[in-house]
Amino acid sequence: MCHHPDCGCGQHFYQPPPYGWHHRGCCCGAGYVPRRFPTREEVIEYLEEYLKQLRAEASRVEGELAELKKED
Repeated sequence: MCHHPDCGCGQHFYQPPPYGWHHRGCCCGAGYVPRRFPTREEVIEYLEEYLKQLRAEASRVEGELAELKKED
């Protein structure tokens, strides 16, 4: 898989955070330096997804607490 969308190979894969935005298996060869930091839009997208997951987890925890309190 390639991490350079402008290389033309059509095999693009981005490993999302928290893994540090590293890219694997580039087919572009030497001399092409990938960017080292995510764009603002990528950070926003990642944080929105992370927040959605946190809210879902908090909802599950609240449900478990409510069930445990009913049993008392």
